[in-house]
Amino acid sequence: SVIPDEVFARTPKRNVIDKRVIEQLRRLNLKPSKPSSDSEFIRRVYLDVVGMLPTPQETKAFLADTSETKRDDLIEKLLAQPEFVDYWAYRLSDLFLISSKKLRPLALKAYYDWLRGEIEKITPWDQLVRQVVAAKGDTLKNGAANFYSIHQDPETMAENVSQAFMSLSINCAKCHNHPLEKWTNDQYYSFANLFARVRAKGWGGDSRSGDGARTLFIADRGDLIQPRTGKPQPAAPLDGQAIASDSTEDRREALADWLTSPENPYFTRSIANRVWASFFGRGIVEPVDDLRISNPASNEPLLQAISEHLAKNGYDLKSLMRLILRSETYRRSSTPLPENEGDQKYYSRYYPRRLMAEVLQDAITSVTRVSPKYNRITLSDGSTEGTSLYREGTRALQLSDTSVTSYFLKTFGRKEREITCECERSNKPSMVQVLHLSNGDTLNNNLRSKQSRVNTMITQSNGDIIDEAYLLCLSRRPSDSERKRLQNIFEVTPETERRGVVEDLFWALMTSREFLFQH
Repeated sequence: SVIPDEVFARTPKRNVIDKRVIEQLRRLNLKPSKPSSDSEFIRRVYLDVVGMLPTPQETKAFLADTSETKRDDLIEKLLAQPEFVDYWAYRLSDLFLISSKKLRPLALKAYYDWLRGEIEKITPWDQLVRQVVAAKGDTLKNGAANFYSIHQDPETMAENVSQAFMSLSINCAKCHNHPLEKWTNDQYYSFANLFARVRAKGWGGDSRSGDGARTLFIADRGDLIQPRTGKPQPAAPLDGQAIASDSTEDRREALADWLTSPENPYFTRSIANRVWASFFGRGIVEPVDDLRISNPASNEPLLQAISEHLAKNGYDLKSLMRLILRSETYRRSSTPLPENEGDQKYYSRYYPRRLMAEVLQDAITSVTRVSPKYNRITLSDGSTEGTSLYREGTRALQLSDTSVTSYFLKTFGRKEREITCECERSNKPSMVQVLHLSNGDTLNNNLRSKQSRVNTMITQSNGDIIDEAYLLCLSRRPSDSERKRLQNIFEVTPETERRGVVEDLFWALMTSREFLFQH
């Protein structure tokens, strides 16, 4: 049945995001879900902005707050927290491939510290990318230069710059004209030739030896040969001006100018789409790093609007995040209506998704108060070695290296940072994950541990235990029926078995979809 126009007219529209989404929902006859509850919102926004669950105290204060601006106030508070910097440094480390499989510990630390420092300073995205693309000097002093320690030939440099900062895969054009895109084999070699003069002292040999220090510099001459013709292609950005072959300037400076220009449609759309996907679980273009012409956006005016907002606001990623978080689109309930349950890409509702591995590990730690030890790293040959980089109590989102040994993080789909592709991270539930949560060490050992929160809660009243467990795990109070059922169980439990019941309550909540999923 046709949804009346007044339904869409009545739906609140806070900003340009809501206007573009509602215009499309009206065209597609999809009814928007109602707004999320305060409990849903506080849990959602904490997990999406800082990758952590709110504490029971924070949840209770938010639920009790009657001010009309409380959601906006909470957004501002979270955007200013140091945990925001940890979370986004971790997310963007995936894009920059920060991993000890390719870097020695001191080089890895320099690279990660540089990235985290730029996020903390709120460095605009275009300036941050420019620092990487045109980086040179000592890799221990200029952390950004480690991008070129990971990618050591012009072709790989070109492919990864294109994938990371424009969401364009140009690999196919290495051998032939791209079958699904306009990029030709000649354009590929022109683009790769921009990197032909990048040199480093200290490259080669065993990457596990030494401190990882390399000095990156630009040679005066040198070109990449196009194998088909046996001659170099003039160095040029994709669809950009060629650089004179006798010029001794650093070709990457011209590339950085072209790449970060607001006129470069791929650059702005790429990061706008990535930021959007981090809050909604799917991009306006999906897969998130595939912006080719033959893969259109689910809502082109929406992608244009958020890209324009980002460029107008000087590539300040926080400004785009604020726009998204304040929108009614982000605040919608994840509960489908009969009129929108088939929608998977037009944002008539919020789409539930499993928590990413690191956020889930940290959530389990925050509930149980038992931290995993991150004291070994797995080398590329599968062997492990000790590391003292991570002190007791380090959260998974504070790990600078995805080679840190962790069965839990591996099982739940941590990104290995081998390639610049979102496809490397998996949020898909699997039978191994189910079995690990049910019978594995992580949950069961945490609950049984002498350090476990269960120890301190046993002495509380039955009602307080039930309330606190729900607030800790689900950021809500139990419903009347849930409370009544649990009260009955506690009342008939002998004192000698009380601890087991508290453990079982936490286990049941933490293996529920409501805990494991962002919703």
